[in-house]
Amino acid sequence: MGRFFGTDGIRGRAGEFPLQPEALTIIGATLSQVLAARTGRTPRLVIGGDTRESSPWIAAAVAQGIAQAGGTVSCAGIIPTPGIAYLTRAEGFDAGIVISASHNPFHDNGIKFFLASGEKTDDTLETAIEAALENLSPAPVQPEAPGSAPASLWEDPTHALSYLEFLTQHIGADLDLSGWSIAVDCANGAAAPYANIMLQALGAKTFVTGAAANGRNINDGCGTIHIQHVAEVTRAAGAQLGIAFDGDADRCLFVDEQGEVVDGDAILYAMATDADARGELTPRCVVATVMSNMGLELALRERGIDLIRTPVGDRAVLAAMLEHGALLGGEQSGHIIFARQSLAGDGLLTALNVLRLLVERQCSLREAVRGLTRFPQTLVNVPVREKRPFETLPRVAATVREVEAQLAGRGRLLLRYSGTENLARVMLEAANGIDIGTLAAQVAAAIERDLGNGHPG
Repeated sequence: MGRFFGTDGIRGRAGEFPLQPEALTIIGATLSQVLAARTGRTPRLVIGGDTRESSPWIAAAVAQGIAQAGGTVSCAGIIPTPGIAYLTRAEGFDAGIVISASHNPFHDNGIKFFLASGEKTDDTLETAIEAALENLSPAPVQPEAPGSAPASLWEDPTHALSYLEFLTQHIGADLDLSGWSIAVDCANGAAAPYANIMLQALGAKTFVTGAAANGRNINDGCGTIHIQHVAEVTRAAGAQLGIAFDGDADRCLFVDEQGEVVDGDAILYAMATDADARGELTPRCVVATVMSNMGLELALRERGIDLIRTPVGDRAVLAAMLEHGALLGGEQSGHIIFARQSLAGDGLLTALNVLRLLVERQCSLREAVRGLTRFPQTLVNVPVREKRPFETLPRVAATVREVEAQLAGRGRLLLRYSGTENLARVMLEAANGIDIGTLAAQVAAAIERDLGNGHPG
């Protein structure tokens, strides 16, 4: 990660540097220049984003820079992040650009990049953009759409149709959801124009919420970060399961018919064991991050399936999948990658794959994940004013040693900084009988004393 790039592209508050017109134009121009040098031709790019009120003018400013440097841009409008990854690969674009801040509130935004292969951007491109931005001076903060921002782009509706056809006719081919009732929470985000159409086209009865985006209500009391909302809808409607997407729909979480959460670990378990039973998990491994529960690792190991762990982020997951030839990987948060179908985490695609498993096995979601027993796990977020190595913080280092001594090999403590927010994350899991809440609170308090900028949450 650099000064501007985190684990998932550039992210910040819209109107603050570098999400300002001049900087955005420089980003677009730099991207176009790097691609032209690589390909030896005029680069073609596709751009789209989520429902934030700032997304149109940010996209237009980036596109202006691309055009100034000789590139061409086609706009897909509101579309999930993996939709841009699909279009980039399937329609022969040299790169794809997504304007989104995923699960963040509406006032934030960001930029993600995809290569022609559908993979997220590489270090060379990020380094070039970082260098270009270093030479700029931030403009005054402009929280509303800046007057200097260019007008919105013309949207080509064929892009959305192409992505929908990929989902319904390729991923969903021969999938009959007749008789299935599904609650759907679109987070007032990029899934809103797609999820209901996709599921109803395959025969499902849907109960949709979070599909009335107004530019400011993305992730507001809905979506994956408020999973209890779709759980309530599922129970009230008597649906067989519920699906919640995040703001840019690159991930999803599920709830079963009783409203119990089924997260990315559970989905990895269900999909891996099903594929293995069919003889289709070759090699017999799954990629997950350091945040995945120890219970997943043990449950897979009992079935002869290796779990390969990576740092947090779907980019790290994909890199390990490609290195080991793994077909399945993902994160506890719901980013799941099915390498035979896409190199990007895709919430809509994940939903279809899970539904296909349930239809073909004629089982409920609760039954599909029954073999996974979790270690109790807790996660505490601590606001921080800076991100210094934990081992250099005396109170933190001492507390970590004390906690690990109490765990005595029966649990796991993980400290990391968020790649997109000023937060330290304390994850602790352990066998039953260990008070993980108290131990995690001790570590969080030590971080607060050394780096604190608020109250742990």
